[in-house]
Amino acid sequence: MSIIKRSERTGRVAMPEQPAKVRRNNFDEVALGYTAAEAVAEASRCIQCRVPRCVEGCPVNVNIPQFIKFIAGGNPEGAAEKLFETNMLPSICGRVCPQETQCEELCVLGKKGEPIAIGRLERYAADSMRSVGGRSCKIGDGTAMQTGETGAGCTCPPTGKNVAVIGSGPAGLTAAADLAKMGHKVTIFESLHLPGGVLTYGIPSFRLPKDIVKAEIDDVLALGVDLKTDYVIGRIKTLDEIAGEFDAVFLGTGAGLPNFMGIEGENLNGVYSANEFLTRVNLMKAYQDGSNTMIKKGKHVVVVGGGNVAMDAARSALRLGADKVTVVYRRSDAELPARREEIEHAKHEGIDFCLLANPTKIIGEYGDGTPQNRRFDVKAVECIRMELGAPDASGRRSPVPVSGSEFVMDADVVIIAIGTSPNPLIYRGASGVDQTKRGTVVVNDRLQTTKDNVFAGGDVVTGAATVISAMGAGKKAAKEIDEFLKNK
Repeated sequence: MSIIKRSERTGRVAMPEQPAKVRRNNFDEVALGYTAAEAVAEASRCIQCRVPRCVEGCPVNVNIPQFIKFIAGGNPEGAAEKLFETNMLPSICGRVCPQETQCEELCVLGKKGEPIAIGRLERYAADSMRSVGGRSCKIGDGTAMQTGETGAGCTCPPTGKNVAVIGSGPAGLTAAADLAKMGHKVTIFESLHLPGGVLTYGIPSFRLPKDIVKAEIDDVLALGVDLKTDYVIGRIKTLDEIAGEFDAVFLGTGAGLPNFMGIEGENLNGVYSANEFLTRVNLMKAYQDGSNTMIKKGKHVVVVGGGNVAMDAARSALRLGADKVTVVYRRSDAELPARREEIEHAKHEGIDFCLLANPTKIIGEYGDGTPQNRRFDVKAVECIRMELGAPDASGRRSPVPVSGSEFVMDADVVIIAIGTSPNPLIYRGASGVDQTKRGTVVVNDRLQTTKDNVFAGGDVVTGAATVISAMGAGKKAAKEIDEFLKNK
């Protein structure tokens, strides 16, 4: 009989994971998931509130108490079916959704201890169904959804309407699934050769295995959704052309344009945006033996930024063989925007944190080769100490440089992870679609753009945010598009 490890203070069941000394040398998933006994023990902690506030914190409206009740009763497949009623990507959400600031934050058990591990239970239920050969969505006979409710086991009769979804990230996949369940014919246009958006090219396998991503995308496609890859809107066809061919369009292209600091040396060999670095690692498999993907595997790597993307880049660089990886962030540990779990994993794996510091210059030197073809490589990063001043517009205290506090740290690779913006290519041939100064798409409260039949949601509207917030936008957009088509 296995021993179920619990928190000494609250009784919450711990999640098994790879030891730090082992996992820092591989790209296998860190968290190993609950066993059946562990899941039942954790689910049994739920007190089944009459007014479950946890549901209020879920952007995709999962019936949390009900799916947990199924797990407590030893029925993970029933739990999965309950999840799939509102969420087509539960295995993904169970791994990367920041439950601690959403559903779990509202759990009443958190007032005196730790909340129910909702995300871990979500992962367990969805993975359990897949492990026994179950499929997350079964297309029904078209008679059970006359109310427009998007359940897991049925779809509405065909409406004869065609909807284009541009982008196959979390927003696009969610919108496509719900629209297909509503009876609309959906075609996804994806610019890369594989679908998934940030789920495929951005989040490393040690956090989100790619077979999980593929399986849940296949579930969406099984609803009758068409997928066109290597299809760049703005080049092959314009948004205007797509909007003319389809009854409605959902724009879910995310925010894939990296931001840079604008400091000296950002064009040196060995400087990457986090987007490029992670795309080479995740989509192009640079970490695999024999891979033809070029990537500079530094020995002294500096990652600039403090969000989840920065943690992903730092932990990936470590696994590629770096002797030392340092995260440089201009605020303190308390202000780090990454999930606390990811920060702690990074620290346990041996990644250093240089806090209250900011790069001012990237220093280079000529590398090996003839005078004609020598490259100018990264040698070091000059930084300055920071202190926290008055709060900025977001309410966080603004970092202020400390005069005369400059210092230099060795580096042969620098990864810039300070945020992203929407790719401006989408506006090429997109008449009537307004954008903000930040390059995001302007929408109304129905997620409708200033072009009548074009809707948008996710990072292309909000700027870089979370997977689950993008999914929430995709779900809302699908409902609004359905109403638009009915009225039209």
